[in-house]
Amino acid sequence: MIDLETNFVAKKELFVFPFGIYFRWMGGVAIDRSMGDNRVERIAKIFGQQKLFRLAIAPEGTRKAVEKWKTGFYYIAHTAQIPLVLCRIDWGEKKISFSEPMMTTGDIAADFPKIKTYFLGAKGKADL
Repeated sequence: MIDLETNFVAKKELFVFPFGIYFRWMGGVAIDRSMGDNRVERIAKIFGQQKLFRLAIAPEGTRKAVEKWKTGFYYIAHTAQIPLVLCRIDWGEKKISFSEPMMTTGDIAADFPKIKTYFLGAKGKADL
């Protein structure tokens, strides 16, 4: 077990009473999705506003199965100038592992293959 506080962002509608108290206690930060500004930049700003903020985010951008990853997690890390730490959950081996921190270069075409390589061979829950 890793004893580190991990944060998340979620739509502001989830942060109404009484659930908002719980979600904030769990490390959640509300995001207003109706605003027309850039969400990547808005989330990246949170890192500068918080003393400590570790953002856990799925590269799929959703809980559903997808054909390809979204890129928001990459651009949030690059814009905020923070490292990515990849979390590999292998249901086949029943093992969770973490990568060493890696800084993005801004060249997503070069960085994405390196990121995806970390997950090669891992089986998802749906693959079993």
